[in-house]
Parts: sequence; structure tokens; C-alpha cells
Amino acid sequence: MLEAINVAEFLGTIFYTFLGMLLMWVTWKVLDWITPFPIMKEIEEDQNIALAVVIGMLFISISIIIAAVIVS
Repeated sequence: MLEAINVAEFLGTIFYTFLGMLLMWVTWKVLDWITPFPIMKEIEEDQNIALAVVIGMLFISISIIIAAVIVS
């Protein structure tokens, strides 16, 4: 089983995992920078469920785009 694992594929998977995580972090920082209000305060303290759902959908869509780019 282990001899079927290619080292280059394993390292590529690790690299692209960290690349995807970095891109998601950059997306979060840009989103936090362009909004006129603190996002975390709105979600945590003010219990803004609609904002939490929108942010969640944004991250799902960005992750799908990143995954499609990495696979292609």
C-alpha cells in the first residue's frame, strides 16, 4: 500500500493545501479590510446570523474556485 504513494504527489498535495489555506487567509484579510465595520464583532457580539451565513457562503465559493484552479 505505501509503495503506491508517489513522493512528488504527496509533496504537491501538502504544498497546494498550504497554498489554499494562504489564499483563504488573504481573502479573509481583504474582506475584513474593505468592510466599514468589524466583522467579528457583528457576528460574535451582535449575533448577526445573516452576516455569518454570507461570510460562510463566500468562503465555500472561494474554496471551490481555489480547488478547481489547483486541480486543473
